[in-house]
Parts: sequence; structure tokens; C-alpha cells
Amino acid sequence: MKYSFAVIARSTALLFVLACAAAVYAQDNGQSANPPASQPDQSSPSTTPAPQQQQTPPAAAPSQPQTQPGQTNQNNKDQKNQGTSNDRLFFALPNFLTLENSAHVPPLTTGQKFKVAFRSSFDYIQYPWYAVLAGISQAQNSEPGYGQGAEGYAKRYGAAFADGTIENFMVNAVVPSVIHTDPRYYQLGKGTVIHRTGYALSRLFITRTDSGHNTFNFAEIGGSGMAAAISTYSYHPEADKTFSNTAEVWGTQVGYDAIRIVLNEFWPDIRRKFHKDKAEPQPQPQP
Repeated sequence: MKYSFAVIARSTALLFVLACAAAVYAQDNGQSANPPASQPDQSSPSTTPAPQQQQTPPAAAPSQPQTQPGQTNQNNKDQKNQGTSNDRLFFALPNFLTLENSAHVPPLTTGQKFKVAFRSSFDYIQYPWYAVLAGISQAQNSEPGYGQGAEGYAKRYGAAFADGTIENFMVNAVVPSVIHTDPRYYQLGKGTVIHRTGYALSRLFITRTDSGHNTFNFAEIGGSGMAAAISTYSYHPEADKTFSNTAEVWGTQVGYDAIRIVLNEFWPDIRRKFHKDKAEPQPQPQP
């Protein structure tokens, strides 16, 4: 079975994720070592006039808590009220099923599972996303039965959209509702990069039940396989309605989910780092 361009691109994206995660950890460790060195510098200048020193800390104190805690409280509020989040990967891709610091949350109802699957499947960002995937498929002339030109591109676009939507509903709504499992991803949020990556990838095979116990993730493995079979044997070209093509579609979907799940683990750290750097007050020149 030959590898498609999409698989290679997604593997490259995974390496990029790990590099970003390592950079975040390196910066966080560097910052944790810097405060002890910076504290003596603030306490040493005793010759500076007292009025200026007393006015500077109150100005710096309110500025930091206003941006970060506000976002954290809003995230926790959404998780408690809805059982999902409003987060987006890279501020764009839907990431509504990733929870931070939520060891004890109520289980999702069947209606909530279908609602969040609908939200993420028909989110505005999905339309250009599938347009890009269809363009890559057209350039590689994958599944030649679709043909080329505008008609071939339209068929590939529709197939990509349908493949992603069916897989999303099967993995996050249909199968979890039938066997009563939890489709959400609970961020570990601590440990080394390797440990957290291993934990994230293990969630492909391990998930929670609605009652909070660990079980085999049949929704991911079986649900994506059923989605691949439904899409392949329904609207894909006749020449591609084979078991090998179904297995390739299934493997591609699981591989894509593996990359997404690693992103789910590290993206909250990257997002918090981004907001922290953005909200950090600029040093004011002293007269």
C-alpha cells in the first residue's frame, strides 16, 4: 500500500507539534529559573525615591490578572455548564471536546454528544479546510475515477467533507451514545513531553465510560472503521470500492486523529504561553 501525500503531510505536522511542545517546555523551564535572579534586582535599589516605587507595583499588579484568569474562569465555566469547551486549535480548528483540569465533570447526554459533533462538523473553518484537502487530492490525482477539472474537484470536495463528517459523527456521537462512552479528551497537563505524548496516543485505545471508568476506545477504532466502510462503499468511485482502499481510508483517519489528539494535549500550554507573552506588561522607562 503506497503512502499518500496527505499521510506524509500529517506526519510532518506531528513532528512540528512535538517541536512546539519542546519549545514551550524549554521556555517554561527557563522562566521558572529566572525569577529567583530577578527578585534581588527589585529589592536592591534602595536609593530610588519611595513615591515612584510605590506607584509602579500597583500599576503592574492589576494588568496581569485581568487577561489570564478571565480566560481560565470562562473556560472552566463553559466546561461546568456545557461539559464541552469553546477552544480552537491555533485559534481556528474546532477543539470543543478537549477539557483542561476537569477530572470530575458530569457525563454528556446523547443530545449533547450529537450537538457537539454537529458544531464541529459544520463549523465555518471546515469549509476551507476541506477545500484544501480536495485540492491536494486533485493535484495527486488520487481516486482517478473522480476525474479532473471543476467536476472532479467538486466530487473530491464533497467526498472529503462527507468522509470527515461521517467519521466525526460515528466517533464522537453515534458509537459513544450506543455503548455509553465519553468522547471528550482530558488533558494530562503535566510530566515530560514524551510522557504526555505517550498518554495522548494511548487515548486512541483507552477512553472513559459515562460512569468514569476506563475502557477500550471502540468508538475511535471501530467507529472510524465503520465510517471508512460507509463512505468507501457508498459514494466513492467503483474502482475504489475495495477492502484495501477501505483499510487505507481507515488508517488515514486514525492517523489524522492521532495527530489531533497530540495537539489536544499540548495546545492549551501553547495557547496559555501565547496569551502570557501577549499580556506581559512592557517595562516603562524610569526618569
